[in-house]
Parts: sequence; structure tokens; C-alpha cells
Amino acid sequence: AAIDFTADRTLYAQDLYAGADENHRVLIRVVTQRAWQSLFARQLFVRPPTESLPTHQPEFFVLCLPDVKASPELHGTRSETAIVLDLERKIILICGTEYAGEIKKSIFTTLNYLLPAAGVMPMHCSANVGAAGDTALFFGLSGTGKTTLSADPTRRLIGDDEHGWSDTGVFNFEGGSYAKCINLTSANEPQIWDAVKFGTVLENVAMNSVTGVLDFASDAITENTRAAYPLDHIPSAIIPSVGGHPDTIFFLTCDAFGVLPPISRLTPAQAMYHFLSGYTAKVAGTEAGVTEPQTTFSACFGAPFLPRHPSVYAKLLGEKLERHRSATWLVNTGWSGGPPGVGARMSIDYTRRIIQAALQGHLDSSEYRTHPVFGLSVPLECPGVPKSVLWPSDAWANPGEYAEAALDLARRFADNFRQFEQGASAVITAARPVLD
Repeated sequence: AAIDFTADRTLYAQDLYAGADENHRVLIRVVTQRAWQSLFARQLFVRPPTESLPTHQPEFFVLCLPDVKASPELHGTRSETAIVLDLERKIILICGTEYAGEIKKSIFTTLNYLLPAAGVMPMHCSANVGAAGDTALFFGLSGTGKTTLSADPTRRLIGDDEHGWSDTGVFNFEGGSYAKCINLTSANEPQIWDAVKFGTVLENVAMNSVTGVLDFASDAITENTRAAYPLDHIPSAIIPSVGGHPDTIFFLTCDAFGVLPPISRLTPAQAMYHFLSGYTAKVAGTEAGVTEPQTTFSACFGAPFLPRHPSVYAKLLGEKLERHRSATWLVNTGWSGGPPGVGARMSIDYTRRIIQAALQGHLDSSEYRTHPVFGLSVPLECPGVPKSVLWPSDAWANPGEYAEAALDLARRFADNFRQFEQGASAVITAARPVLD
């Protein structure tokens, strides 16, 4: 039906790369029904030099047809939308949706299948490099701050969403950024603000039809407003987008319960535990039907895009942490002092100072305290951040209520992790929260 639909229609094609590392890149051809989706693909993937296009032989073929609808009765789908990957025939069909993010995520899923066999760890993370050449990774689900925190004017950007970690270092899967831009301001996110210019593809962003002025504060369509632009819209971006082995790794979580510390140092076993857990929380207004904070556990911070068992990716992480001794931190970009309506969202200014302190080694000399429930090592001092913010229960009006909330969240962690206990080592399992 999809092939029949394309007969006598104008379609738009782009020949591109997935992967900035020439040793691990995949050649793709993206064919779309909409011209703007073709531009999206061109902005998001790596663009080959013009002279190589005549000999471009795509390994994977992506066909995006929004007006083709799947039939749940005929095709066994859950709706009229379908994203179908045939990894043997190397064909990807996207139908029934205009959301261009499915183009990039289908290729991400493909790389998550292919690369582990080559010893490359595919990662849902952003990455940047400091002046001294030190590489940092930022893992996290949508809304936790991957793009915002990696767009640091004092560091050079490798990429904001999808990367591989090979025997030679880190490389971007993409050639662009797909930034969430709800409430985007020049003060809070100057690099992203400046990157939204001619050539950027905006999705779900409200615009005054007369003046052309964009309203980034509007969620009239959805909070998932997006801007897709090439990496060269960010002056400090590294092109080709590759870096060394990561010196520092951050696991970002938006804890809407106000339980987790703004930053805590992880042992390798704790890093494996929290990587497999992939915790964040949804808050009211982010999705239809969400009226209060809800826990979300997404293995390896990207479960929907993992065609292999999560243990495959966790094993790769463990091996690379052991080999390269990367410092690993858990960072809460969510709430402090209680859930929404009681506490407050963590200050982005404080979070940036905390990240900088970790990257520059300022937390190494701090006194640490062990969290009684989660066993996390929490620094009690950080330049420019009040001590009352760093130890989470101090930000609560009632310490007893904090203790109850911490135990409740710990139980949710334990319930989720039962699916991994049989395959996880005793060392990783021992890194779980204390429930008694």
C-alpha cells in the first residue's frame, strides 16, 4: 500500500550519514512525502560532501509517508500510526504521523541494534568537550536537560542526543540538534536561542501569522515544541563531531518528588544500577491525563529504542567504566523541597554551577555524606550553591515527610528493578536503595 501510494507523487530524498566516525557510520537514504520533513532529515543527520553523492550507496532506506494510514485490523497495529523496521531488508517505513522525530529515532534504534556487535556502545546522551580536551556525557530522558546543559558556552559541543562510544572515543550519530524549546529564552539558553535561525525546522511552535513572531511560551499544541537545526548553527560545535573517552558522565533525572539530591557521586555498581533503572518523573501538563507526578523508568535512558536486551548495553557500560575510570554522577534537575505545589523546580543556575564544579574538580575536596535510603555520596559544599540545597531533606519543611517520600520512591525503584535482578550481578543488586 505504501509503494502504491508513492506512484505519480512528488517525493523528497536526502542521501546522508548516520555517525560522524567514518569507521562506524551507516549510509542512509531518507525519502519523505513532505518537503519540510526532508529538510528536517538534512539538518539532523550528517551531510556528505557534495562530491561523494554520485557514489553514495545507502545501506538503509527510510520512507516517511504521513498520509498512509495503517489498519489495526489488517496490520495488527495499535493505531493508524506505524514505525516499522525491517533490519534484515534494511528498510524503515514511517506512516500515519507527521512527527519528524520518528525519522531520527528509527535510525537511532537501528544503530542500537547494529553497533554492540562491533563493541560500540550506543547512547541516548549529549556530549561536550572542555578547553583541556576532557569529554563529558549527559544521559537523560526528554525534559531532563541533556540539550540545555551540554550547550555550555565554556565548552565545545559534540552533540545533544545520540552518540556512540567506541575503542577510540565518543562520536555523534547526528549532524544536528533537536532541541526542546518550550519556554526558550535568550537568558536561560543563549546558544539554543541563537541557533534558531533561517534553516531551522520548528515543530508545534506557536507563531503570530501576521508578524511572524514566535511564542516559545505557548503550549497550545503541546509542550513538546522542537527546533531542528544543523550543528554549525552553534559556533562552538565540533565538526566532525567526535571526542575522546569520557572523563565525566552525568545521569540526569527530573525527580518531581523532590527526593534525590541535586548531585551525588556514584560508584561503578551504582552507575550500573541507575543506568538500568533510567529514572525520571512526568509532571502535570507534560502529557494528557497526567495530573500528578508519575515515575518513569526507561532502561538505559532509552528503552523504546533498544532492540536488544538492556543487559547488553549495561554490560558495555560496565566494561568501558572499568577501562576508562570515568567519574559518574547522578544529577537531579527536578524538584527540591517537595513535589510541585510544595517544593520548587531546581534552579537552572544552581544546576549549571553544580555541573561546572564536578567538571572542574571542585567537588573532590568537599565533605560527603551518605544518603540513608539511596546510599548516594552527596557533597555538602559546592561553590555558589547554598548548603541547604545540596542535602535534600534540608530543603523540606517537614523532615518526616521527606523520609516517607524517600522510602516511597525507593520502593518504586525496587519494584522496577526486579525485572533485572536475575541477570544482574550481586554487586549491582547490592547498589539498590535500602528499604528497611
